[in-house]
Amino acid sequence: MHIAVAGNIGSGKTTLTRLLAKHYGWKPHFEDVDDNPYLNDFYEDMQRWSFNLQIYFLNSRFGQIVDIRRKGETVIQDRTIYEDAHIFAPNLHTMGLMSTRDFNNYSNLFALMCSLIQPPDLLIYLRGNVPTLVSQIQKRGRDYEKNIRLDYLQRLNERYEAWIDSYKLGKMLIIEVDNMNFAERPEDLRVVINKIDALIHGLF
Repeated sequence: MHIAVAGNIGSGKTTLTRLLAKHYGWKPHFEDVDDNPYLNDFYEDMQRWSFNLQIYFLNSRFGQIVDIRRKGETVIQDRTIYEDAHIFAPNLHTMGLMSTRDFNNYSNLFALMCSLIQPPDLLIYLRGNVPTLVSQIQKRGRDYEKNIRLDYLQRLNERYEAWIDSYKLGKMLIIEVDNMNFAERPEDLRVVINKIDALIHGLF
């Protein structure tokens, strides 16, 4: 089974992925952040590096999905291939940070990959407002995230909501994270686990 955790930057995807993997004994697949050769350059010069970064993420997540299905294990994945294509890449294009030529090239590649993969059995969407995201981003203190603008996060949030409203690929669970702290309050994690339990009994 393939479970995926989706959400904006700072919504708590990695934390929840780690905690759920430990609770259920699922194998976690984390976003390739530390070894990503483009992230620092991207946040320094988005226009120059946007296409390179998005292609890197697309390739990385496609490889993860192929690996997940090939091994047949129950896996929980930090961020989905769909978020890159429906949220991040079009947002960069709209902001003038990715050329139309590059965006069309990217979109055609994504469409080809989608024809070769299956969507997750369960999508968990973490919904948070911008102040919550900023607080989480500041707390983890990644250097390359210090320059993220509030309007950039707000644009991403709007695109996430539009994507979630139209999501029809499988079962979905929406978690409101503004007043939750999975890592420090066990009762918050228990709320999420109870909701997941109610859904996944029909998946196995």
